[in-house]
Amino acid sequence: MALLSGKTALIFGVANDHSIAWGVAQAFARQGATLGFSYAGEALAKRVRPLAASVNASFVEQCDVAKDEDIAAVMEKARAAFGAIDILIHAVAFANRDELSGPYYNTSRAGFHLAMDISVYSFTALARAALPLMRPNGALLTLSYLGAVRAVTHYNVMGVAKAALEASVRYLAVDLGSDEKHIRVNAISAGPIRTLAAAGVSGFKSMHSSFKDLAPLRRHVTIDDVGNAALYLCSDLAKGVTGEIHYVDAGYNIIGVPSMNEGS
Repeated sequence: MALLSGKTALIFGVANDHSIAWGVAQAFARQGATLGFSYAGEALAKRVRPLAASVNASFVEQCDVAKDEDIAAVMEKARAAFGAIDILIHAVAFANRDELSGPYYNTSRAGFHLAMDISVYSFTALARAALPLMRPNGALLTLSYLGAVRAVTHYNVMGVAKAALEASVRYLAVDLGSDEKHIRVNAISAGPIRTLAAAGVSGFKSMHSSFKDLAPLRRHVTIDDVGNAALYLCSDLAKGVTGEIHYVDAGYNIIGVPSMNEGS
């Protein structure tokens, strides 16, 4: 039997076929999940709807995660369409482009609030709204990055947001694990992947190009790598795992002093 046979997953954050969330969706579809998608704005509809159709998903709804009424509306539509869900994927993050270059101390108050609202609070808001729909022993999963625990040049306010997101994972894991439904909450911290969101980080291309020479596995990470890890974390294979930040970065996070020497 497929790992997610009989399970329903609601996925927030697919923007195009290069999105990490799309890698997750493909892995879930291969393992028998019924999928629903929510996208950020109408401009993305023409990209997301064909992708959803390719995995036989008919539930495709717009949702501005900065608006509680939008979140409530999409959850009611999910209830009507599916009755209940087993998995929620949060692949949503945003900061103004001008906050992702130059020194961190130039972060504006408005830019800080925006990044924290969209990238962090939305996960908590979605968790709260989804809980009544979640079947027992379900799973919530979000996406982080090494910039949450290390200072990464130009990642700036997004690093601070990801740190808060990882803290949210731990607090939600305690709250939802002790709830009668025993929902698990985890995050994947992926290595740099060329996505629409990554394009907004100053110097990303240079960092991405050097990554494979520094990571222990000497390779880049793909959306398929992340999708397969998400499959594990959201399936019954990980029934005993919650509150974890799972690295899918070819081992980059373990390096203290990187070496460019081949075979070292």
